[in-house]
Amino acid sequence: MDEILPFPFLGIVGQPELKTALVLALVNPQLSGVLLIGPYGVGKTSAVRALLDILPDVEHEEQDADGKAVVRRQRMRLIELPLNARLEDVVGGINERVAIEQQRVVFEEGVLARAHRNLLYIDEINLLDTQVVDAILDAAAQGRTFLRRGAATRLFASQFVLIGSMNPEEGSLRPQILDRFALRVWIAPLEGSTERMEIYRRAREFREDSAAFRKRYAAETERLRDEVAAAREILPHVIIPPESEAYALACIQRLKIPSHRAEIALFEAARARAASDYRAQVTIDDIRQVAALALRQRRSASLESYAAQVAAENDLISRALAGDPPPPPPSPQRRRRS
Repeated sequence: MDEILPFPFLGIVGQPELKTALVLALVNPQLSGVLLIGPYGVGKTSAVRALLDILPDVEHEEQDADGKAVVRRQRMRLIELPLNARLEDVVGGINERVAIEQQRVVFEEGVLARAHRNLLYIDEINLLDTQVVDAILDAAAQGRTFLRRGAATRLFASQFVLIGSMNPEEGSLRPQILDRFALRVWIAPLEGSTERMEIYRRAREFREDSAAFRKRYAAETERLRDEVAAAREILPHVIIPPESEAYALACIQRLKIPSHRAEIALFEAARARAASDYRAQVTIDDIRQVAALALRQRRSASLESYAAQVAAENDLISRALAGDPPPPPPSPQRRRRS
């Protein structure tokens, strides 16, 4: 991916929510992923690949020639997961050549280990094998991949920014998988003829001379990359005051959202927005601006129905317990001896 000249991120027409979600994910790695949902041809993959120009530098621990650990800073990379990836490709496995030739077990890292401190993109995630998706989401949540083959084990660091995309016409994701994505973006096709014509013009100019087209956005792109890097430095110092906490929690309660990941996603997105604005305190406006991204599709009609049924059963039991206790049974009479 590093050799491809991507379409400029700031050259994308419209879609402010899409751009906001992707930038917030770069600013705050604690956001557990961004899911892009929309029909074919609306620019989901192009937008993700456009992030190549604004990816920040991150620290990587490596070994020098003497085997000592050294820390180096390098540009975050974009790792794309192919749709036909097997579970072993993702989590890692045994080097079969070494096992056959040298009769010893050597683990090879998978995609999740290579994605450590980088950005992992999964296109058409709803078509991926369920086991593979579960392994990816577990690694994203835990920050590591545990690999076991018989008695041999290996632990790989797997902290990454996760972005998935899907077309809902091709099928949905299980609710428990949806819940693991902090932010969800609905990318609707632009309806205005002016905007659609501008998309065509920019696409044509990019195809004819990508270098010249990218140069038009180079200065703005570099400023955005600097802003992302600065926001990442500010983020650890961003706090959420009590009034913002109360406002966010009241909103979640009014929506009757069952998952506690809702407040985690909402608060972390709000912190990222504040840091992006060079502020060390989350405001109520921050909460408002990211609420749709963090809370969309988190309500569950079936769970609400089940919870109402449980509440009704609890009420019946409580009323039964509150009634007068029944009289004690009569004591048994002793029979007289004749």
